[in-house]
Amino acid sequence: MHILSGKVRAGLRVELVRVGLRRSFRSLGVLVLVLVLALMSSSGQRSAKPALHKVAEPLVLRAERLPFTPQEFYIADVIDERKDRKAVAYLFPAVAVLPAGATVQPVNLQGGELPAIKEFVKLSLPQNRKLRPVVIRLQECMVRETPGEKGSINGRVVVRLAFDLQRESGRVRLVEYSGGARYVRSASQRGMVEPTLRQSLAGGLQYLNTWMNNEAGRSEKLATGIQVNFLEQPQIVIDDTVHYHVNRPLTWNDFTGQPRKASHYAASVFPGFSYQGNTSVVNGIIHLDVTLNVFMVQSSSWVKPMARDDYSLNHEQRHFDIAKLVAERFKKRIAPQNLTVENYNSEIQYQYLEAYREMNRMQELYDGETRHSLDSLEQQRWNKKIDSELRALGVKK
Repeated sequence: MHILSGKVRAGLRVELVRVGLRRSFRSLGVLVLVLVLALMSSSGQRSAKPALHKVAEPLVLRAERLPFTPQEFYIADVIDERKDRKAVAYLFPAVAVLPAGATVQPVNLQGGELPAIKEFVKLSLPQNRKLRPVVIRLQECMVRETPGEKGSINGRVVVRLAFDLQRESGRVRLVEYSGGARYVRSASQRGMVEPTLRQSLAGGLQYLNTWMNNEAGRSEKLATGIQVNFLEQPQIVIDDTVHYHVNRPLTWNDFTGQPRKASHYAASVFPGFSYQGNTSVVNGIIHLDVTLNVFMVQSSSWVKPMARDDYSLNHEQRHFDIAKLVAERFKKRIAPQNLTVENYNSEIQYQYLEAYREMNRMQELYDGETRHSLDSLEQQRWNKKIDSELRALGVKK
């Protein structure tokens, strides 16, 4: 019983194994067929429409051999001011035939836009740091493609650059450049994209070089120094104004204003000083011609009849001398070594206001200490003090 039972069980086991093998082969055959069909389907889809979502390889921006060597500047830095910084280009993929409905892909420069452009500038232009430092502000740098005729692709490059002069006090805006280019390529070739972009950037650098060469000697922004020339008003009396001259002291005839009856003073003089400036740039140097006017206004100056004597006139003359003295101090404050080419105008205006305040303080101190000429000893002291300083300043001998 046990032996027979064993044979039966053995025979059943073998049969089940065989059945299992046949079923496995049948299932395997079905699986192979499904895979073949899937591969065929996948192959057919690729041939009909390529996958367009593959990450595009970045553009490698190469250095450009420029036909010039800068003589007036070097590029100190590049600053990215683009509004769209997602990509530098939006390109169609390189395929044999551009399918209907294909879309552009964002493409960056290898290493990043700003580092790549900085490297491009560094390798394309000599960096002579003895020249003027210029900063490039990258405002736009974009390549965009659109479908063209008969399967071709149209490309457009837009480059906008702004150039600033870098000074210790900050950047000075110089000039802006807008340029670019267009190209037509076949669907399978991207080779002209990078050269077109590269040449557009090179065009901006060449534009800057030409502008700098033309403007270096005549533009105030590019000036490397300043020279101040002081001019005196040649005429002594003009209309209602008497201009200071060391050999032409005041006379009572210069006091044409009506005396103020309510005033406690016997006389009053109205002195002041002003300046006018004209500039020109010659060989990169700002030439500033300053005409300095020290004056008294006749109609605002008056004298009462009982005060028309030499002593009182001397007191009023010293008020005029003080105005001249302060004006000479002002000249020294605006000497070239005290000015900068970028801010000389505001510096001169500031020093003028400071000098005018100084003049008013000194006039008040003079009147206070001489008691409006009543203290003769103080008047003599001030006479000597004013004459001594006018001689030190070269006004009097």
